[in-house]
Amino acid sequence: MGNIKVMNENLANKIAAGEVIEKCASIVKELVENSIDAGSTKITVSLNSGGLKGIKVSDNGKGMDKEDAILAFQRHATSKLYRDDDLFFINTLGFRGEALPSIASVSEVTLKTTQNDEGFLVHIKGGKILEKETCEATPGTTINVENIFYNTPARLKYLKSESTELQNCTNYIEKLALSMPKIAFELYNNDRNIIRTSGSGNLAKVIHELYGSTISTRLIKFNVSSDDFDIDGFICKPDILKASRSHIITFVNNRVVKNIDINRAINDGYFLHKPDNKYPVVFLNIYTDPTLVDVNIHPTKQDIKISKLNELCELLTSNIKIFLEKALLVPEINLETKEENNEVVVNSDFINTRNTFELVDNNIDETNSNEQVTFDFAVEEVNLEKEKNEDLKKLYLEPIGSIHGTFIVAQNDEGMYLIDQHAAHERINYEKVLKALEEKDIHTMAMLFPISIELSPSEYLTLKDNIEIITNLGFVVEDFGINTIIFKETPTWLGEGHEEEVIRKIVDLIVGEKKIIDRVKFNENLVRTIACKMSIKGNTPMTLEEMNSLLEQLFETNNPYNCAHGRPTIVKFSSYDLDKMFKRAMT
Repeated sequence: MGNIKVMNENLANKIAAGEVIEKCASIVKELVENSIDAGSTKITVSLNSGGLKGIKVSDNGKGMDKEDAILAFQRHATSKLYRDDDLFFINTLGFRGEALPSIASVSEVTLKTTQNDEGFLVHIKGGKILEKETCEATPGTTINVENIFYNTPARLKYLKSESTELQNCTNYIEKLALSMPKIAFELYNNDRNIIRTSGSGNLAKVIHELYGSTISTRLIKFNVSSDDFDIDGFICKPDILKASRSHIITFVNNRVVKNIDINRAINDGYFLHKPDNKYPVVFLNIYTDPTLVDVNIHPTKQDIKISKLNELCELLTSNIKIFLEKALLVPEINLETKEENNEVVVNSDFINTRNTFELVDNNIDETNSNEQVTFDFAVEEVNLEKEKNEDLKKLYLEPIGSIHGTFIVAQNDEGMYLIDQHAAHERINYEKVLKALEEKDIHTMAMLFPISIELSPSEYLTLKDNIEIITNLGFVVEDFGINTIIFKETPTWLGEGHEEEVIRKIVDLIVGEKKIIDRVKFNENLVRTIACKMSIKGNTPMTLEEMNSLLEQLFETNNPYNCAHGRPTIVKFSSYDLDKMFKRAMT
């Protein structure tokens, strides 16, 4: 007798559950996506102890009849695919027919659904139907999941704490609400409201409902198209950055996805506006022909493959750069007044890089849900035709002094501005060096006293392997004895007074890298470092004429808002906020 046998359906479902159901958020994801596919306009998720003790999802969708309610718990039973060709035209979030039977095989599930004013109940535990009967008719479908992983203790022990499971569920509902702004979502934990969105169809409003004014007031409307892709949504001004990529939120045809290449392309678009270890806040929906997308590569359906991915990434990176260059990116200091003691507090959210998890109690009166509500968010529409830095030039800043020889103080009718003189000068020098390197002929200047650099044998070999980096920058070098390089001429863009400091830093970067894998990124970091070393330092006094010249040069750069390393060059204190600070304005 052979050893190979066909496993029973319940065992197969338990195995499938190990792929589909990894945590409480996986159950929430599958059930809510089914509700979306059912045409729901309102979906409520109720968790007990973060989902560990129970998950209930209710919707107002089209529901199911008796036969479909029972059949839905059979493996690979689906209403979304019928033919092989349908795999190439998937327009629903679910389609595999694995979620419900997988959930039911490792938990206790009660389903109540109504269609044509007829209610039906199915009660399943461990994959076995305990009840199937008529029940009261209520709109849509409600699924209650309890005793999760009760019969698979190996999976149960991998569930996290209540707070972690709640955070995972909340995070996913946030993303679904953003991908489907026309659907009203509610999330409760232990009867406490965590999320409530209006289903208004206005993505900016949903962003405000979820993240508040800190982000919603810094949105830039983003809309670009090519022959194969339409991209719509919002990018956030780079004065709001996060410590991880978790706020780069993307959708493909309204499906929440995680794609390393897309995230990298978006991050590269912000490359000149932020430090390397910080990441932007972005909400983008990518629309394309379903035939260009393969969502059937993983049971969670979040990891996808996209044809013409290089074209998409280039479209994202190049246009994000353009939109940021055209937007006014001067961070504004916001002052908050504590009512209990009228204390004024400076809110520097524009440099807040904490990635914390906060539960917001959005208690909204449902009886007034149809009334017009004014939300504190402002979306900037970027005019791609306007002159570079046109808005910034219109500020007409007048330098009036400096603080500690480090921060230039300027003013206009709108308020006071602080400019980091080193960051501003670094931006000017960075673009100056880049422009010089783009020229075919780099002019050089002989050094009165050539600079020799003595190296160890291994360092010398590394430098010689990458000597073209130095010559491409415009330096003229020769061997000078054993393991020694002498610099005889420098490019004219370097100017006087910085030669030795810059040369030694270039050598240190090259020999420290040992093996340069990405030459483009290395050259970019090298130019950043050179610009930094060439720039005026802090605690260096400047005359008003020098300050004015610095500002004029800054406003002519491609990105006057950040230094080459992504730090802000300029911040604003509005006249109103200054009045609040000194209690000249009390509201």
